[in-house]
Amino acid sequence: MTDPFLIRALVPNYEAIREAYRQRSDATRATLHHHLDLQYGPHPDERLDLFLPDRAEGAPVHIFVHGGYWRANVKEDYAYVAEPIVAAGGIAAIVEYTLMPKVRLATLVDQVRRAARWLVAQAGAFGGDAGRLSASGHSAGGHLAFYLAAAAPHEAELPDIPLQSLLLVSGLYDLDPITRSFLQPELGFTSEEVAEWSPVAARVANGMRFELAVGEVESAPFHEQAERLAARLSGQGSTTEQRMIDGADHMSIVVDLGTRGTKLGGMLEKCVGG
Repeated sequence: MTDPFLIRALVPNYEAIREAYRQRSDATRATLHHHLDLQYGPHPDERLDLFLPDRAEGAPVHIFVHGGYWRANVKEDYAYVAEPIVAAGGIAAIVEYTLMPKVRLATLVDQVRRAARWLVAQAGAFGGDAGRLSASGHSAGGHLAFYLAAAAPHEAELPDIPLQSLLLVSGLYDLDPITRSFLQPELGFTSEEVAEWSPVAARVANGMRFELAVGEVESAPFHEQAERLAARLSGQGSTTEQRMIDGADHMSIVVDLGTRGTKLGGMLEKCVGG
């Protein structure tokens, strides 16, 4: 039986979609106004790319966190996700972070949070409105983006980040199944990390807006985990909506996210606009 987390084996045109990410991102950098490799922290990996509309004055700011099971991929391949964000009048921030196993999961969560705080502090310098902040993430990026608005069980306080809404796409919300997957020898999740950093055990601010999207033909764990997180969030008083993206798999769903006129691209534009 194929490991349900082994995306390369589950998506027949995996490499072609990866190449489409790169080509579309090259085109985005060629057409949208941008600032690349801005440092949000001292580590060389703590960088982000900004893509801006022609007139960025009081524009909403949207953070995108890429996936790769916490141990693969680079922000440069996801520049195209900025297109619906900029079309909605927003400023897109595509965030990089250090990959596991060079660091542990707590460091990745901290990096994404610090990127958000840097954007809030610097928003006015690039025409953004720090009070209109939203975020999205795919796969492991959905897991990391979630903690912009959530506190783990061992954390006393919620993050001091003025986030308004989150769009989580095919995210990973319970880390325990990962420890029995092909990923565990590389990631080496500890029992403490599973307990501390599984979103299904986290708490969120009352009234926070979440949208959870899953591709129709994704493997069972992605559907099951979205259902569990939605139940958890609703039980904490959050506004939570679940969306099925027809025909999408774990790779093509990111193409949908970065494409205007698709269901998911429209959801991203709505998230940006508030």
